Order: sequence, then structure tokens, then C-alpha cells
Amino acid sequence: MRTVGGIIWMSALWVLCRYRHNTHWSGSKARLSRDLSARFGTEAYAMEELVAELGAAFLCGDLGLTPEPRLDHAQYIKNWLTVLKSDTKAVFTAASKASEASNWLMSLASNHRDIEDAA
Repeated sequence: MRTVGGIIWMSALWVLCRYRHNTHWSGSKARLSRDLSARFGTEAYAMEELVAELGAAFLCGDLGLTPEPRLDHAQYIKNWLTVLKSDTKAVFTAASKASEASNWLMSLASNHRDIEDAA
């Protein structure tokens, strides 16, 4: 079985999806305290989705994984564009929060062990 950084190599699609959920998980009040109360279709929801997507990309990059895009990304991108058009600094804010989340998740997985154990 091939492993990368202690993680069994699986479908890149599954990995990306799981890391997106781990990034959302990191945002609870007990962890990194991001506002997770927004509903789908709002700018706040789109912002958290952008944080999660960037966080997943950062985690995959840290672990040397190349994710595959999901078919439903177009709908997410449409929502992100709403936020990015209304706030020129939104991408920097999202990237900062995503970086904080991915660093925090990696700190739970010492020596790049499977971060699924941390979730």
C-alpha cells in the first residue's frame, strides 16, 4: 500500500473533500473560533467555503497530494465571486484563515501522521 506522509493514498477527490471538512471542523468556538452560523447563499457562508477550500488545498500541498476538482465546484465558485467582488481583500482574509486552520490541523498530526485521527 502506497503512503504519503503516513496517509494511505486514496482517491484524490475523497482526500480533498475530507480536508475541506477538517478545515470547517477547525473553525468551531472550541478550536479557532470562526463564525460557522451562516446559511448557504450568504456572503458569510461563501467566505467560510472559500476558507475551507483554500485550507484543503494547503493541507494537500503540505502532504504532497494533488487533488482533483469536484464537479460541484462551479456552484461554489459562483458564491465565492459574490464575496470577492464585494470585498477586494476577501481572498487575503480567507487565505489567512485557511493558513491558520491548515497549520493548526497539521500541528495535531505530528510528523505528518494521518490527520483523520485528529478529527
